[in-house]
Amino acid sequence: MAIRLTKPWIDAAEALTRLRGNLGVFELANDEGEVLYIGYAGGDSLYGLKGTVTHALQQVAGATQVRFEVSTAYHTRYRELLMVYQADFGRLPPAHAGLPANLGKLSPA
Repeated sequence: MAIRLTKPWIDAAEALTRLRGNLGVFELANDEGEVLYIGYAGGDSLYGLKGTVTHALQQVAGATQVRFEVSTAYHTRYRELLMVYQADFGRLPPAHAGLPANLGKLSPA
């Protein structure tokens, strides 16, 4: 498995028809493919990825595309995606308010 989320972007409206109540991680992007937000649907998420992505799309201005990964290790994968983004760009995606507590550092190849 690649450390970065490499699945193709899906139009937000189409993604909402594909998503189910699974646990996992997701990224939201604008029309240019710039990641705006990284999130996860965990055990306490209402309706899993479908509910969490639906809510996030309403909150993140400019988000038009989604890619996701079903995973039971959603929290570890979420933090990993944040660390990779931070290593690549020196910051978190624009829609993130700040660093999660104890976010580590990665040096991806």
